[in-house]
Amino acid sequence: MIKVAIIGAENVGKSTLMNALLGRKISETMPIPGTTKGVIRRAFGKVKIPKSMKNPFGGVDELVLIDTAGLYDPQHELRGKVLSEEKFKELLSEIISADVVIHMIDAQYGLHRGMEKLHHLLKFRYEKPIIVVVNKIDLIPREQVEELGELIKKRLEQKPIMLSLVTYEGFNELLEALAYYAQYARK
Repeated sequence: MIKVAIIGAENVGKSTLMNALLGRKISETMPIPGTTKGVIRRAFGKVKIPKSMKNPFGGVDELVLIDTAGLYDPQHELRGKVLSEEKFKELLSEIISADVVIHMIDAQYGLHRGMEKLHHLLKFRYEKPIIVVVNKIDLIPREQVEELGELIKKRLEQKPIMLSLVTYEGFNELLEALAYYAQYARK
């Protein structure tokens, strides 16, 4: 079994991504922050693969997707965690136990400092493979998408996948990255 945790600030699209990957509504999604209160675990079952793409998950053991509550308010850079200390520690424990992490960033607000610190903690202390995804690129101008991608690449030291869960731009790239890291996690 390979555990994949989806993390990010509030209302970045974590639950929407989980639903898109599963091809059905599992997690509740709303335009207000804080809809997901804790952790939602679901076995992948069959991932909805576009017809134009060869199944990248061939031969992978069961994947379990973990949808987590938002950890920070993306609109307030200096505001701390939005969860109680107890809930935050519980979520952090769940994230640390994952084999792969998908770190989602809202294109409208950019990378939150708290999420940047957590990213580096997971990457360097816990040696977690992390897929960085910038979601909602359909809501900002194309040149801003490119600038944001370069800024995040510099701050997190890895190239992000630019994604829209409205147009599905970048979705195949995310599936391929997830398949690659799932194979890596099995070894």
